[in-house]
Amino acid sequence: MKEAKQKRYDAAYLSMAEQWAQLSHCKRKKVGAIIVKDQMIISDGYNGTPAGFDNCCEDEDGETQWYVLHAEANAILKVAKSTNNCKGATLYLTLSPCRECSKLILQAGIKRVVFAKGYKDSSGIDFLMESGIEIEQLEALAHGE
Repeated sequence: MKEAKQKRYDAAYLSMAEQWAQLSHCKRKKVGAIIVKDQMIISDGYNGTPAGFDNCCEDEDGETQWYVLHAEANAILKVAKSTNNCKGATLYLTLSPCRECSKLILQAGIKRVVFAKGYKDSSGIDFLMESGIEIEQLEALAHGE
């Protein structure tokens, strides 16, 4: 019974991450993140440029600018500015984390990652699994993806 309830919550939080991704100004990829701890949303984020930068994420060739922050990095950094912390939290992502972000996830103390779509490079997920972080992929969401 508890597992079914967790699946419902996972799907709902992932759906929220999908909605959050729509706030991104990036054209190539819109990614959303929600961090939940003790049944409370403690942070959210989406991919984009740092504060004070132009919102354009891509250069003239359509490539992502090197300084664009990933959704999970933005969400973790938001927690760092608060009185909360990520120890034992669950991270919900619309796209599995890259290698760089997987280091941040581990270091932040996040214990579980639930994502919708797999990133082209699975080394971030592989690293997290090797580090003992619980990984779950939920591909089918309510709005027919």
